[in-house]
Amino acid sequence: MIVRNIKDYIDTECHKRAQNWDSVRLLLKRDGMGFGFHITTMYAGTITEMQYLHHLECVYCLSGEATVKNLATGETFDLVPGVMYALNEHDRHVVSCISDIKIACTFSPGLQGDETHGADGAYPAS
Repeated sequence: MIVRNIKDYIDTECHKRAQNWDSVRLLLKRDGMGFGFHITTMYAGTITEMQYLHHLECVYCLSGEATVKNLATGETFDLVPGVMYALNEHDRHVVSCISDIKIACTFSPGLQGDETHGADGAYPAS
């Protein structure tokens, strides 16, 4: 059994920060679960374009307000507490934050832990 408290991972090598987001990576590839689990905050007023070419991601909104736009279809969805979206086709998407949002994210496969988004909006292959 793996039990972790997010408080123990803030300001460690598992806590990654970028211009538009802050992510505490609580479960990584090295944990052997086949997926990763992160708690991420995306900042109010930011617009982040992403496409995970090597990972599938599921996102659950815990707090805040944003929109997520599927760039292939043009569909835009409200992202508010209780809403989940899954990038099941490596979807290129844009998250536009109205307020700070806190999201719970799963990645398959799990990340190594030191990844940041490349110029293509993706994390490198694990």
